[in-house]
Amino acid sequence: MGRTAFKFISDLLLWSAAAPLAFMLRLEDPWPRYTQVALVYALAGLPIKAVLEASFALHLQVWRRMGIRDLYSLAKAVFFGTVLLSAVAFFLHLDQPIPRSVPLIEGGLALLLLGGVRLAGRMLFERAQLAQSHLRHRSPKRVLIVGAGEAGTMLAREMLRHPESGLVPVGFLDDDPGKQRQRFVGLPVIGRIEDLPRVAPKARADEVLIAIPSAPGKVVRRVVELARGAGLRHRIVPGIYEILSGKVAISQIRNVDVEDLLRRNPVQLDTSEISGYLEGRVVLVTGAGGSIGSEIVRQVARFRPRRILLLGRGENSLYQIERELERTWPELDWRTIVADVRDREKMRHVFTAYAPEVVFHAAAHKHVPMMEANPDEAVFNNVGGTKNVVGLALEHGVVRFVNISTDKAVNPTSVMGASKRVAEYLVQWAAQRAKPGQAFVSVRFGNVLGSRGSVIPLFKEQIASGGPVTVTHPEMTRYFMTIPEAAQLVLQAGGLGNNGSVYVLDMGEPVKIVDLAKDLIRLSGFQPDEDISIVFTGMRPGEKLFEELLTAEEGTEATKHEKIFVARTHGMPEEALSHLVKALFDAAVARDVERIQGAFRELIPTYEPKGFEA
Repeated sequence: MGRTAFKFISDLLLWSAAAPLAFMLRLEDPWPRYTQVALVYALAGLPIKAVLEASFALHLQVWRRMGIRDLYSLAKAVFFGTVLLSAVAFFLHLDQPIPRSVPLIEGGLALLLLGGVRLAGRMLFERAQLAQSHLRHRSPKRVLIVGAGEAGTMLAREMLRHPESGLVPVGFLDDDPGKQRQRFVGLPVIGRIEDLPRVAPKARADEVLIAIPSAPGKVVRRVVELARGAGLRHRIVPGIYEILSGKVAISQIRNVDVEDLLRRNPVQLDTSEISGYLEGRVVLVTGAGGSIGSEIVRQVARFRPRRILLLGRGENSLYQIERELERTWPELDWRTIVADVRDREKMRHVFTAYAPEVVFHAAAHKHVPMMEANPDEAVFNNVGGTKNVVGLALEHGVVRFVNISTDKAVNPTSVMGASKRVAEYLVQWAAQRAKPGQAFVSVRFGNVLGSRGSVIPLFKEQIASGGPVTVTHPEMTRYFMTIPEAAQLVLQAGGLGNNGSVYVLDMGEPVKIVDLAKDLIRLSGFQPDEDISIVFTGMRPGEKLFEELLTAEEGTEATKHEKIFVARTHGMPEEALSHLVKALFDAAVARDVERIQGAFRELIPTYEPKGFEA
């Protein structure tokens, strides 16, 4: 007999056994007076129960994985069975009338019996798994979970279901007063976060798991300090920007990274506004293989575009995002286009062949010292590429154009920053020529953690090799934002429209680079200036101590989104812009650094180049 047939017959026998039990509970002395009545009633209900068993696929349920949905299906089947059996009891004319409460009692007993056998199957399976786990893991890790919310309880449940992971939850820590001394999934809340050093030894915890995806960086930092002080390993579940699906699994647990220490309160997005301009549209992302471009692709995919065009020069990075889309969004229609935004004819072919309706322009050179040494390339790519894409978007009636800009475009001291400021001018020029229904905007933000140009990968590499960690200046500060957060706010800013605007993202508080270096050293298990030294190397060409998000004359105006502001900027007259951009290109073609800097000064009065050595 197969397993499915066995479960089918077992369910029928248990459900049928509920009938005589119901008579016994309802009547004081039913036998032998009601023997024939009970038998006829049970036999009459057998085909009904068989049909319901098959209709609700109860025999296909996996008992060892019994869950709430399975129990819900079982309850529905028993409910309909009770209704039908009540009708049978009413219409059956026998020597003794069937008490009307018998079908109701039978239904309750059936739910207990059928649910009980499934629960027993699950408990036996989990006990067997736990026994095997103890054989494999002689000393499983006892985990103290920080956060008794949705993520924490979900993870505790996962650990209990999968003892083979070698993790055993022992309790929760949570600052919510309403959760103190409560139990979740059978585990107690044994204190507040500040109680960690006191309760961890009592709970014999081996590890602390931070399970608050929405926790700001200061909370994560505090837990890490307390865990380190208690000599406990500390890990974390991804932040809210990484857990877009709302699902949390053991496989997502990872070591605490510096991004977690700089986390901010999650931004509430207006998804309906974003869907309004992305859903069902053809979306072009330039620089789609880069850190920002690829994250924009991931975020756009959530809003059901008709097609995404992945455009970039690096075939390897494009290949990686291709593979990711195949895994995570198999139903998505996308095309990969290897192209250079500087090639106007190739870009014209892209716009003609694919007719993009929304464009996110993320293709740019971003490395400040490298562009100081190669200013002509910054002009050709950042200015020339933007000029091509903007012009073609205008020509082909693109509905929404979003240019990715940078805080380095404000009072620029570098060629890279100056080139991005001119790119903003070009977008504003297109906005002046746009037709009704079109919107051309720029979005300006600071450094993103984990991007290819970020200082974080360099620091990690230096720590891995034993140091020293090199920091340019003890007072150098930067604004930081995670890549997913930046990409989501870019999409939100695009939804605001407001043709010609330069949007400024709320970057929070600036962070000292030396403090960032110290955090990374500690997270790597070392002590700054003891195990790993920090060396100050001096500022590089084009760098400045403090980045700004606005020029002094701009100021901002609020938008309806709390984390997005609009800069009060003014574009340049078309004739003057055209003349000065031509002069800039002539200087770049001549590879004349001084002429390039002079042309940038003409375009941007606040541009002050410094630190360049030819």
